[in-house]
Amino acid sequence: MNIIFAGTPEFAVPALAALIDAGHQIVMVLTQPDRPAGRGMKLKASPVKVLATQHALPVFQPETLKDAAVQAQIEQVNADVMIVAAYGLIIPTVILNMPRFGCYNIHASLLPRWRGAAPIHRSILAGDAETGVTIMEVVPALDAGAMVCKGVVPITDTDTTQTLHDVLSKMGAELMVAAMATLATNAALPATPQDEALVTYAHKLEKSEAAIDWQKSVHEISRQIRAFNPFPVAQSYLRGEVCRIWMATADVAPTNSVHAKAGEIVSVHDGVRVACGEGVLHITELQAPGGKRLSAPAFVQGHHLQAGEVFTDVVE
Repeated sequence: MNIIFAGTPEFAVPALAALIDAGHQIVMVLTQPDRPAGRGMKLKASPVKVLATQHALPVFQPETLKDAAVQAQIEQVNADVMIVAAYGLIIPTVILNMPRFGCYNIHASLLPRWRGAAPIHRSILAGDAETGVTIMEVVPALDAGAMVCKGVVPITDTDTTQTLHDVLSKMGAELMVAAMATLATNAALPATPQDEALVTYAHKLEKSEAAIDWQKSVHEISRQIRAFNPFPVAQSYLRGEVCRIWMATADVAPTNSVHAKAGEIVSVHDGVRVACGEGVLHITELQAPGGKRLSAPAFVQGHHLQAGEVFTDVVE
């Protein structure tokens, strides 16, 4: 089929690659304009644009889709279907109505749970047992379209937003290719409306959420750390400086014998163990200001970290 693909970040790359491999004709790739990035703040192409350029696909990067001239250019390609994966711009109804068979989106949650900008992060933070991908029709309301199909993934105690991102992006690609195969044969995709009574919203992350409150339970803090890996990275203060904590899990050892205040380091053997409001956190990867991400043993050795030192919520 003739497909318009709209996507921008790394999450969308497997889907575009899979559609190309499946033999579809990608008549236009919509992706956000190149943005300044890195220390030199040079313009950098999106991951989707990089892949599209490698395959010599036509790339279109408007700042907005509300402009009539932009809409006319999109209409000219006469697409059969439009596929959206983390594009990042609002798609007006006039454009949604252009493709012959409609517009479909890859969303990284089990809708109607976690509509919105940060579904993977929010599912980990909430302690959900599972997450997944939903292929849905695109409608003007946010992530509210009828659902075509789903794939489910369990969330383990060691999953981070990065690990789930990688699994879900590949799953989304597979589901979308299968959906397009069905659409090409049947000229329609059966879809189930979402139950509005079950809707939750995955609001955009705020950097202030990265600060660790050591009075919370070890399970809450572990989820926070794993949800904020790779961004914005959970943090606390150690020796008066910001320390970024990249990976940690709840300590499986019995903790009823630990008599330490929240935030106090109780052990530095085989990882950094820190007392929480309830339970003990086992930190395995952390980073000092201006330094590299280090394994806990390397950090302990390099910074001469000792039991009895304390992570704090504010500079003391």
